[in-house]
Amino acid sequence: MNDRQTVLVVDDEVKIRSLIKSYLEINGYTVLSAKNGREGMEFFEKNGSVNPISLILLDLMLPDFSGEEFCKKVRQVSDVPVIMITAKALEENIIHGLKIGADDYVTKPFSPRQLMARVEAALRRSNGKKTPSNFLFYHNLTVDTEKRVAARNGKVINLTRDEYHILTLLMSRQAKIFTREEILEAIKGADYDGFDRSVDTHIKKLRAKIEDDPKTPEYIITVYGMGYRLGNPAEGV
Repeated sequence: MNDRQTVLVVDDEVKIRSLIKSYLEINGYTVLSAKNGREGMEFFEKNGSVNPISLILLDLMLPDFSGEEFCKKVRQVSDVPVIMITAKALEENIIHGLKIGADDYVTKPFSPRQLMARVEAALRRSNGKKTPSNFLFYHNLTVDTEKRVAARNGKVINLTRDEYHILTLLMSRQAKIFTREEILEAIKGADYDGFDRSVDTHIKKLRAKIEDDPKTPEYIITVYGMGYRLGNPAEGV
């Protein structure tokens, strides 16, 4: 019924994760299970284009950073349904969670059957509303082409128009080496006849915004004599 939709479960309690995972899998879902916010964010970022996450079940009280922070990071780049699971049952906690982007709220202890019903209801509401093709993913980089927003590790990157077009181009075909002419066409348009070395300047500035160390880039790789491509963080230049 759900075509093996993927649910990300983020909770630091082993028994809770195991219980939720078992019920989800029995009901035909693929499950990614994370014990903290950092691990959950890695799952969210790395699985975007290969096996998009359909829904997130999120504990608010995580050991590294709060579920509220996690939800805010997700909402910067995605409208994926988020159901918060927590022992915080006060009305103000529920209202705050909904205001920052949660779609539903389940308090502990909870009935697994009720949780499954809420999962299915949230997915029904989201059907036809999501447009995964609007999102480009590469490791911890995300681009929402509809909102024209780029982010790394859930944090929005402030890009110029040309930087945005270059990053989108590279992320759209991640195995391809783009020549300077092709990159220039993406910036200037097909009618532009010149050759502009400012492509290198744009790349330099873009690297400064997305790389940990722009002098040894891990994302935008120079292929000498040919152009640029999106690299693998494990490869280096």
